[in-house]
Amino acid sequence: MTKPDHAAWSSLAMESWSLSYEAASVMWMRSLRIMAGGKLAEREAERMMREKFVANLMLWPALMLGGVAQSPAQLSARALRHYSGPVRANHRRLSR
Repeated sequence: MTKPDHAAWSSLAMESWSLSYEAASVMWMRSLRIMAGGKLAEREAERMMREKFVANLMLWPALMLGGVAQSPAQLSARALRHYSGPVRANHRRLSR
C-alpha cells in the first residue's frame, strides 16, 4: 500500500474550500436574481438547471480521461477542476 500524499490532500482541501465559497456566492447571487422575477429570472433559472444537468452528465467522462488507475487524490482534483470552471464563469457573470 502506498503512503498518502499529505501535500496533495492539503491542496485539495484548500481548493475544495475555495470552490465551496465561490459556489455559495453564485447561489446567493442567483437567488437574488430569481427573487427579482421577470424574464431575467426565468432565463437564469433555465440556465441554472441546464448547466447542472450538463455538468453532472459530463462528470464521469471527465473523471475517466485520466484512466482507471488514478489515485483518490487524482480523481478528487479532476472533479474539482471539472466544476470550478463553470462556477468561476458564473461568479464573474453574475458579479457584473
